[in-house]
Amino acid sequence: MKAVGYQQSLPISEPQSLVDITLPEPVATGTDILVEVKAISVNPVDTKVRMRAAPEQGEYKVLGWDAAGIVKAVGPDATLFKPGDKVWYAGDLTRSGSNAEFQLVDEKIVGHMPEELSFAEAAALPLTTITAWELLFDRLQVEKESNKKLLIIGAAGGVGSIMVQLAKKLTNLTVIGTASRPETQAWLEELGADHVINHRESLSKQLTDKGLGEVDYVVGLTNSDDHLSEIVESIKPQGKFGLIDDPASFDILQLKRKSISLHWEFMYTRSLFGTEDMIEQHHLLNNVAKMVDNGDIKSTVAHQGGTICADNLKKAHELLESQKALGKIVLEGF
Repeated sequence: MKAVGYQQSLPISEPQSLVDITLPEPVATGTDILVEVKAISVNPVDTKVRMRAAPEQGEYKVLGWDAAGIVKAVGPDATLFKPGDKVWYAGDLTRSGSNAEFQLVDEKIVGHMPEELSFAEAAALPLTTITAWELLFDRLQVEKESNKKLLIIGAAGGVGSIMVQLAKKLTNLTVIGTASRPETQAWLEELGADHVINHRESLSKQLTDKGLGEVDYVVGLTNSDDHLSEIVESIKPQGKFGLIDDPASFDILQLKRKSISLHWEFMYTRSLFGTEDMIEQHHLLNNVAKMVDNGDIKSTVAHQGGTICADNLKKAHELLESQKALGKIVLEGF
């Protein structure tokens, strides 16, 4: 089968950073399903793993953690899918990724693809959707009837774009998103955010000026360490702070005086440790597929990067590393 991989961690400008390769087609065993990959999206995690994780000597590592495709075969213990089913998923960090014609994935972290989306539109959503859902409902434990206030920092990105939609459709939360450019601010308003403020200015002052006061929940999606003092100032006593990024250093002592609880979300935790509730990602993706088909959630595709090959994946990695990407980068077909 065709695939794209690498043998050593290199800057994306290097010719061998990603290369076109041929690998044996894998065979489904246990609860695995074999998926014929039709489309993928590229995420910051792809660039991070490329630079941090080199394969064994002489082996190739295949990246990719967002995919939509068709089930080709199922393992003997798989019961949730059958050949021909259209599926979407974000995969498992410990296994070979979706930058290949065929991929093995445990059925417990796979969902039925929305009927109303193309493969490319569907591939843009799994990773960000799982992250946003788990952060809201599993980590922060937001109650769906809640009428409290949620501040999302960096809300115009992939995770934030889904979180705004989930919060508006599934809860009574007042949703406040941050964005710094006119086009990203307009995007958040289009998605349904109740208020939009600028994260390049004082968060607490803007909340006060809008008559919103302190908020119950804060979600940090980017540069959380830079915003920490403003987060502490903006959140209510006994409020909750959740984040997904990787601060170089993080002084959580600031949270003590207000008894603010800290919640980290990493959507690969369930698959990485094979947790007892791993199948929740299957249910989650199926629930969101229904929301998409009902018109409650829109895809966040922003850039069609061409077919799945080394040259196009290099361009996608380069764009992500420039931090100038808006929305999701999708590649389709081999």
